[in-house]
Amino acid sequence: MKQAIEITGMTCQNCARHVKEALETLPGVRNVEVDLAHHGAHFESDRAVDREAIAAALDEAGYALA
Repeated sequence: MKQAIEITGMTCQNCARHVKEALETLPGVRNVEVDLAHHGAHFESDRAVDREAIAAALDEAGYALA
């Protein structure tokens, strides 16, 4: 299953790396690609990933869902 999300708070490549690492901690998430220019990310997962779980992982890393 492919998912796309918008993220606020990213300003540099370090931010993109932190977001990628945060999303990769979620169970079943793989192939994370962060698009700094468009403030978003795309990833694949074995099943639907709960939006609240995504928000919590991003929040812990210092970012937020748009």
